[in-house]
Amino acid sequence: MRISYDKEADAIYISFVETTVTTEHREKGVSLDCSSDGKLAGIEILNAKENLGSIDTLKNILLENIGLSSAA
Repeated sequence: MRISYDKEADAIYISFVETTVTTEHREKGVSLDCSSDGKLAGIEILNAKENLGSIDTLKNILLENIGLSSAA
């Protein structure tokens, strides 16, 4: 997973997988990118400061239970 912020565009992109996507535009500048098999590949948030309340929200990202195992 990769999270990037474009300061000039005030846009956040959360990428789960690099692939060709189809984009579904949602409300308030949020778009979902889905792979050809329908799985979520990424999330774009435009007007990030407005939608998140503050870009400082990104400083508080916490990934819990991220210890991945081979068990499905």
